[in-house]
Amino acid sequence: MAECGERKVCSTCEAASVCDAEDQRRHQEELLKGRLSRIKHRIMVMSGKGGVGKSTVAADLAWALAQRGYKVGLLDADIHGPNIPLMLGVEGRRLAMSPEGIEPLEVRPGLRVISMSFLLHDSDTPVIWRGPLKMGALRQFLSEVNWGDLDFLLVDLPPGTGDEPLSIAQLIREMDGSIIVTTPQDVALLDSRKSVNFSKKLNVPVLGVVENMSGLVCPHCGEVIELFKMGGGERAARELGVPFLGRIPLDPRVVELGDEGKPLVEAAPDSLAARAFQSIVEGILEKVGEKVEAGG
Repeated sequence: MAECGERKVCSTCEAASVCDAEDQRRHQEELLKGRLSRIKHRIMVMSGKGGVGKSTVAADLAWALAQRGYKVGLLDADIHGPNIPLMLGVEGRRLAMSPEGIEPLEVRPGLRVISMSFLLHDSDTPVIWRGPLKMGALRQFLSEVNWGDLDFLLVDLPPGTGDEPLSIAQLIREMDGSIIVTTPQDVALLDSRKSVNFSKKLNVPVLGVVENMSGLVCPHCGEVIELFKMGGGERAARELGVPFLGRIPLDPRVVELGDEGKPLVEAAPDSLAARAFQSIVEGILEKVGEKVEAGG
């Protein structure tokens, strides 16, 4: 095996051309182990189906944790539909390299992000990859990105229980747990149960279920309108024997703010939805053994 500097990555190493595939695989495994050793808590954010607001939840939870002074990494693991950069206002940015590896984008103090979006020619470019290529990209995002010392790494996964969730669970063997995002209607709950069972089969603790889009507070009269019913996520969590982290009501500002790259917890901190996010963060902190300081 070629001699490499302790902190080199294959893409910047001058000896990479003389390493065979086994050498590079071994080196990448060493890099992965070293990167993960500097991350205190690793959490997957999952959903059984699309359209439940999972990426919005992941982005706001990451931002809320950074608000509280934690060092947070957010890995957008949706290779085909990376939306996190748009939601955080960094769509169209490009990544830089350093001797320590690929440098993630710092979108605010304490919050670093990596996404396939940063590597595409433009936002309309499709990624037409099969499983092995996606596994390789996720391995690079974990092993060759210079995450540094993190309190939390949140992984925003695409919907379902396919290649990406399985790859992340295999690459990050010591996972603190998964957060399952659902909406109250039966079709979403049916698929969210599959995510819970996926986590259990892979021995990933379920930190809890989040019921998103749970009621709409009328801006005129203040009454709660049950657009998609309410309470289904809590009921499913109880039946499956996993924690329930809380409900997030619908807020029309989420769409507008998301398109502007502004998380709700930052732009509308006094809203019911933002307060729900903060409460969920406190529940997560309790689950992973961190001290909870209300208010962020």
